[in-house]
Amino acid sequence: MPILHSVGSLLAPFTLPTFILANPIYSTLLPITAGTLIGYGLSPPRSDPARSARQYISLRRPPLNPPSWVFGPVWTTLYGMMGYAAHRVYLHGSTSLVPSVRDAAATGITLYSVSLIFNNIWTPLFFALNRPGIALVDILLLGTTVAATTMAYSEVDSVATYLMVPYLAWVGFATYLNAGTGYLNDWDVRDRDAKKKD
Repeated sequence: MPILHSVGSLLAPFTLPTFILANPIYSTLLPITAGTLIGYGLSPPRSDPARSARQYISLRRPPLNPPSWVFGPVWTTLYGMMGYAAHRVYLHGSTSLVPSVRDAAATGITLYSVSLIFNNIWTPLFFALNRPGIALVDILLLGTTVAATTMAYSEVDSVATYLMVPYLAWVGFATYLNAGTGYLNDWDVRDRDAKKKD
């Protein structure tokens, strides 16, 4: 895992502050709060937070797409699980006497922090800016980062690793939905009203 450690060192400035990671409540609530604020606050128009759901419903979607109401509860659960996993890794890494465990924890936490950035810019890219191709690149980077985070966590704490597996699976599924929806709509995901104005 030397490559992961090198990447982790390069991205270290993006790491979450330790006071967040050291507290299980802060660590768990941060991704939930950030995801909620991004979902509602950055999806224009701000006065209509249901716009993303209506836009999603108006699109041609690939097989196995879930109803729009599923996304909120699933993401909230996953955000809580990944936040708590980060806390566990921070705790185990900061108290370990084994240098390789400390290094893996630091790398995992840095990669996790970067994954939050990729995760939180996806909604504005896809729904607000109507850029499913750029959103697809973002979610591919997210999936890679989550996989690397999970690998780093596996050297530190098995519970944290297991907590990341559903997130990794969901990001894979979300990548399929992003690619399929983009393709089926000729990479134009504006809602029908916006398309009619053109």
